[in-house]
This record gives sequence, structure tokens and C-alpha cells, in this order.
Amino acid sequence: MNPKEFETVIVAGKNLGGLKRELWKYRELFFFLTWRDILVKYKQTILGIAWSVLRPLLTMIISVIVFGKIAKLPSDNIAYPILVFTGTIPWTFFANGLQDSGNSLVASSNMLTKVYFPRIIIPVSVILTSIIDLFISSVILFVLMIFYGFIPSFNIVFLPVFIIQLFLLTLGPSLLISSLNVKYRDIRYILPFVVQFGLFISPVGYSSSNITGVARIIYSLNPLTGIIDGFRWAILGTYNSYT
Repeated sequence: MNPKEFETVIVAGKNLGGLKRELWKYRELFFFLTWRDILVKYKQTILGIAWSVLRPLLTMIISVIVFGKIAKLPSDNIAYPILVFTGTIPWTFFANGLQDSGNSLVASSNMLTKVYFPRIIIPVSVILTSIIDLFISSVILFVLMIFYGFIPSFNIVFLPVFIIQLFLLTLGPSLLISSLNVKYRDIRYILPFVVQFGLFISPVGYSSSNITGVARIIYSLNPLTGIIDGFRWAILGTYNSYT
């Protein structure tokens, strides 16, 4: 008996259609892994779901103190906490999704070596759990608006467009980083530094209208800048031109 007769060779597909069929075939596993990540994220922590509230709040408070009180940057005639929090929402989604999905394949190595399924399911399911944090942050923003008596712009009907863009922007580098992390394990040490650096080159704690001249054109090369400005345009009605 030839052992090779019982071998199954798995090769990468050459078209997107094959991937779509596989994702549909393993759709139940996809939903199960997403639900598992949600349970693990909020159950196996001391603070639980409160961490999803504290993290954006602490980011907002520090940004308000540093950029609003110390640097005294203008806030486009909007309460500074609201301005900062509308930038914190997309940033938190991107940062959490990038870091968690970047380590997802390595963390699931035991399962990956035992059974076959489309590997893309794991990082995507991890990113989807960040939607819960985005929803919680949105509730906090709504409370802030009530406190400051702020009425959202009618542009808010376009907010789902920017949420989809945010998801796709997070998904792209997450797939790349999670793959690289399998071969180069030092990626997990570099990733937190890159994410922290990205916080300062993105208009999270300040308005992008504070950046002028040639620096503004270079600044706009950060893809997260346009999405954060899009969130503020949809929620606050502010508009920042890059031309």
C-alpha cells in the first residue's frame, strides 16, 4: 500500500471565486469563531466589558489634556471632548483590530495544524469582534453629545459608508501582518510600537485643520486621516479640504 495514495495536497487558489465558495462552505465555523472571540474577549478579563469603555475614555481624557489644555489647539468650535471622541472611535477599532488579528494565526496554531479551513476566517473573525467596541464607544459619544447639548449633523446618514471603509482598511494590513507574524515572530514586538506611533500621526486628539501647507499633503497620505475626517464630517458636520 502506497502511503501517498492517502495524501491530500492543499494548494492556493488562483481566483477569488474559489475563496468565496470556501468561505460559504465554512460559514458556520466563521460565525462560531467570531462568537468565541467575543466571549473570550469579554469574559476572561478582570474588567470585562468595562475595558471597552475605559480605553477610549482614557484616550480621550489624555488627548484633551495634552492637545486641548496644554497645547491649546483649536477644536473647530466644537466641544473638545466630542471632537476627540469622534476620532477615538475609528482609531480604537483600527488599533484593536490590527493588534488582535496580527497575532491571531499564531495564537490559533494548535487548531491550524489539526484541521483545514480557510485561514482568512481567523483574522477576519477577530476584527469583527471590534465592532462591539465600536458600538459601545458610539453609545459613550451619544452621552457626551447629550451632556454638551450637541445635535449631530444630518450627514450622519453616511456614517455606515465610513464604517465599511474603516473595516476594509483594518482588514488589509491585518491579513498581511498576521501572515508575516507566522514566519517572523518579532512582528508581535514591533506591532505595538507601530500602532502607538500611528496614534500621533493620525488626527485623533486634534483636528486635521491644524495641519497646513505642504505638511498637510504629506499628512493626508495616512489613509486613516481621511476616514477619521469622514467620521467627523458625518457626525459633527466639519469639513477639511486637502486641496
